[in-house]
Amino acid sequence: MRFRLLLTFAAILLLGACHNVKLPSLPNILPESPPTKTLADARKELDQATPCCTSFADFSFQNQLPWTPQQFVLDSGSQVAAINGAHSYFLSFKLPADAKLPYKIALKSELNGRAAGNSSYLFAPTIVQLNNAFQPIDTQDVKLCEYMGWSSSDSGAFGSVTVTDKRARYVVVYSSGKQQTNNTYWEQSASTFSTTNTATPAAVTVGVSYKIQHGPDGTIWVGMMDKTYAEAVNKAVCGKAPQGDGVLHTLRNDIPVHLSWSGL
Repeated sequence: MRFRLLLTFAAILLLGACHNVKLPSLPNILPESPPTKTLADARKELDQATPCCTSFADFSFQNQLPWTPQQFVLDSGSQVAAINGAHSYFLSFKLPADAKLPYKIALKSELNGRAAGNSSYLFAPTIVQLNNAFQPIDTQDVKLCEYMGWSSSDSGAFGSVTVTDKRARYVVVYSSGKQQTNNTYWEQSASTFSTTNTATPAAVTVGVSYKIQHGPDGTIWVGMMDKTYAEAVNKAVCGKAPQGDGVLHTLRNDIPVHLSWSGL
């Protein structure tokens, strides 16, 4: 019986190969349509916007940082700040007073457009922690790293910052002039993926990498670090892996001398 099943399965594969049967394609987490405006248009739109705020004391901090990452869209309908000589859309939050130090703020940016095209870009955040007097006590241009999960909800460009200073009361999310002219390594790969779902992997293209430009607007997720985001940050790809010396060489270096195999 088992032999018949194997023969049947082999026949189906051969039939598909002979008749060029199209198998179902895997889902694509990248947006199917290009952005409605180019990166140049988005930058021009931001540069021409009138800032509402020129100092951190001008910001509103009524909203508390979400306890889990939440989605925010920064675009022409958002407020603009002029910070350190650059215009930027921004978000501002008060930090949870009862959170135990240290804790992490999780971030994820989504792509605008397709990764394979020059039209793609993403919003790269700069995080500023403020004290009670709205004075900066820590500023970081967040390094984003690409992570491909099983769906668009757990895929994107991930990053995080750690809050360690007991004086921190507020946080501002914006994009500095340096961030807006930088880029993020992007590699469509199924080598790392989320284990929270047993569905089909979302990305299967291996060995193709890009430099995704940073732009002035986009979709960003911000909130307190949770387990799902922590796993994504830990497994994210931040750059092309260095060329190795081979499996045997690695084994020879990793195995203790008294246990190593002779001849490796």
